[in-house]
Amino acid sequence: MEDSESIPYIEMPKAIQVADLNDDDNDGVINARDKCTTTPKGVVVDNDGCEQLIKNTEQQRLHILFANNSSQIPPSFLPQIRRMADFLKLYPEATIQLSGYASKTGTSAYNQNLSEERSQAVRIQLIRFGIKPNRITILGYGDSNLLIDRDDQLSHAQNRRVTASVVGIKGDYLKEWTIFTTLPE
Repeated sequence: MEDSESIPYIEMPKAIQVADLNDDDNDGVINARDKCTTTPKGVVVDNDGCEQLIKNTEQQRLHILFANNSSQIPPSFLPQIRRMADFLKLYPEATIQLSGYASKTGTSAYNQNLSEERSQAVRIQLIRFGIKPNRITILGYGDSNLLIDRDDQLSHAQNRRVTASVVGIKGDYLKEWTIFTTLPE
C-alpha cells in the first residue's frame, strides 16, 4: 500500500471563461449565443435571442362612380378618397393602382380615353390629400371590362367607375407576458 505522503500534489486547473456570459440587451440569451443583439425590450425571443415578428394586414377598397361622359368626381365620393389617402399614410410602403372603366355607350377609343381620365382624376385627388405621385399608378380599361354587360341605364351607371384595392402590411413584435400585462376587455 502506498503512503499518502508519496503521492504528489497536483493543483487544480483554473477555469478560464472563453465565452461572454453577459446579456447586454436583457433578453435572456447570453451575448455568446445572441444572434439578434438589439432586441426591443419586453418582446418574446427564440433560443437565438431573435424577436418574433407578427404581421398585421388590413385592406381598403375604393369604388367611385361617374356621371355619363364625365371624369368629374362627384362630391359624395370625396370622403371615400380621403379615407383611402389616410389608409395609404398609415402604410407608407403600400402603392395603389387605380383602374378606370367606362360604359359601352360611345366608341371604344373614346371610352378608353375617358376611363384613363377618370383614373387620373382620382389620382390627382389622392395627391391633393397628401399621397406622393410615385405611389399611384393608373390604368384605363375603357369598355373592355364591363361589370354588367347589359344595355340599360343602371348597367351603364355601374360600369362608369374607378376601383382600387390596397393591402397594408405592418409588423409588430410578439410581446412578453408580465404580471403587469392587462387582458383585452
